[in-house]
Amino acid sequence: MSWIRPVATGCVFAVGIGASSFGVRFGVRAATAPNLITPNPTWARDVAPILYKNCTTCHHPGGAGPFSLLTYADAKRWGPQVVKVTESRYMPPWLPEPGHGDFADNRRLPDADLVLLKKWFEAGMPEGDAKAAPAAPVYDTTWQMGKPDLILKQAEPFTLPAGGTDVFRNFVFPYPLKDGHYIRAMEIRPGAPQVVHHANVLIDRTGSFRRQHPSRWRAGIPGMEILLDAGNTFDPDSHFLFWKPDTPALVEPEGMPWRLDAGNDLILNIHLKPSGKAETIDAEIGLYFTDKPPVKQPMLLQLDRDDALDIPASDKDFTVEDELTLPVDVEALGVYPHAHYLGKDMQAWATLPSGEKKWLVWIRDWDIDRQAVYRYTEPVQLPKGTVLHMRYVYDNSQANPRNPHDPPVRVRAGNRSEDEMAHLWLQVLPVDADPNAPDPRLRLEETWMRNRLRHTPNDRVSLYNLGAALAGEGKFAEAVPEFQQVLAAAPGDAETLTALGAALDGAGDWQGARTALVQVVGSLSAEKQQVCDARFDLASLDLRHEGLETAKSELNAELSACPRDAEAHELLARTDAQAGDLEGAEKELRETARLKPDAPQVHSELAQVLGQAGKLEPAIAEQQAALKLAPDDADGWNNLGVLEAYWKNAGRAWRFRACAQASAGSCAGAGESGAAGALMTGFSSDGAG
Repeated sequence: MSWIRPVATGCVFAVGIGASSFGVRFGVRAATAPNLITPNPTWARDVAPILYKNCTTCHHPGGAGPFSLLTYADAKRWGPQVVKVTESRYMPPWLPEPGHGDFADNRRLPDADLVLLKKWFEAGMPEGDAKAAPAAPVYDTTWQMGKPDLILKQAEPFTLPAGGTDVFRNFVFPYPLKDGHYIRAMEIRPGAPQVVHHANVLIDRTGSFRRQHPSRWRAGIPGMEILLDAGNTFDPDSHFLFWKPDTPALVEPEGMPWRLDAGNDLILNIHLKPSGKAETIDAEIGLYFTDKPPVKQPMLLQLDRDDALDIPASDKDFTVEDELTLPVDVEALGVYPHAHYLGKDMQAWATLPSGEKKWLVWIRDWDIDRQAVYRYTEPVQLPKGTVLHMRYVYDNSQANPRNPHDPPVRVRAGNRSEDEMAHLWLQVLPVDADPNAPDPRLRLEETWMRNRLRHTPNDRVSLYNLGAALAGEGKFAEAVPEFQQVLAAAPGDAETLTALGAALDGAGDWQGARTALVQVVGSLSAEKQQVCDARFDLASLDLRHEGLETAKSELNAELSACPRDAEAHELLARTDAQAGDLEGAEKELRETARLKPDAPQVHSELAQVLGQAGKLEPAIAEQQAALKLAPDDADGWNNLGVLEAYWKNAGRAWRFRACAQASAGSCAGAGESGAAGALMTGFSSDGAG
């Protein structure tokens, strides 16, 4: 079954929340700010270190800032403005209140630095000994991390008008490679950084957004929030992926890369602010690969109250709240609060089972133009039973200088910047989970969706994803009514019918499942991929209940329409093997291995089929490939040892194949090990599915 992801694209998302990754500034050497306030501060000795550390990542030639602060002449020219915006704490951009969350990369200037800047300005902004100044940072105009392994380019340039309101646009970057890769780092070059407020990247696992806009995606699609079909595998959003002026290159922490596969798209949602002249947006995304798979699986969890946003004109203290109880132990790695122009006071905290209150973030004076993701210096430990809280206050009065309406008007939730949102995203990492239990993120997904349904009981996305989470946990009977409720509102919806079929099958009603799946296959309105998904599930049912030929017919029909479906090739291989067609099984498994080269079980299955066919040398090579991917697989090592032994005496090996098919024990009785007999039995039964 597919997963539907609600994606808040007005947010700033980052790759990786880890001690070594966030806010890396390549090619920059920044001096340390002084600890003491000198009586006669100068630019060279006192001011330059502050500016180089906190300001010039944006304020340099070609940077996103409106002017440079790299030289003494720059600093003197803009000195009055620098003092004004730092004293008011408008700059550097940092919204969280001190003492309400321990954040890494804290950009809040110490009070001593504010005093020093003001004393320097009042003294006439002296330069001091220029030779004593630290070396100015160097900002590379090309790729900060060197040439990427893959560069994705925007399909068509987009021209931002000289004037008008802010523009939110979604550009699709198809992943062009046939093989999948783990991504250890990403760098975004937006083309005209001076007009880009921020951008975030979404992973579209199924190309669903491009299919929704087949004739328009190349030019970019307007909008702030979109829905994506996340595909048949539970793969929740797990990383904050973003660009902002001081962080063009983002490096994953150890053990937390993300993956791209053939057929995936990246969607760049970009927030543009007209500058007074037309600008061309022609973005590029650079990707850096690693061959190391992730060993940590985080997840983005959301609290939200968009349903409660109906803010009367002139109301200056409109409040919404939400809470969610964690079903498993987690570590919180980062937080992202989000509202639009009416947001004022935004609080998030956790109440532990002990009653202890832990602040997650508090922003007293929200400003959408300075929003950011905030990562914690150390993971915040949140045990099972912890209650997450958010409380947002909105100001829709004329006293709010950011109010986009004058006079104020009634404002509701929506995707336009003049509408409102009430979102809190938290990146969490489940810990201390039972390795034999379902993915703990499924429990988090279930809890999240149930929480959304408390506020909006008929929300189809929440109902669907709740059903999918329950099915993923093996609670098929509980999943069925969730999908049925979706179908009550959207009769004939192909995606939901397929999911219902899978849930009914899991609950033991295979006839009901078949009825639902046949309805999708015969639908004239279903998309090609939806029909392929239904045919796959129908073939799985038929293989168990209707016979080999019916299953093969469905699989061949599916692969004719969707030839890159690796799971369908694998199931067809098992069907062929069960029918005794080893040549057909080998052909399908080789295609599966091409499509899923990093799946050890596929190489192991291929080794078994090759072994059955007497092709021992290539069988050994495939088993070795499986063990390279899964070196801790004890059964795999045992099978390799047996294959190696048989290769030395093929005739004797295949004499034992016959007795193994009759009785595994007879092989051991003939002088071979029980493991050998088990292996040969495996060639037959595993190959048959």
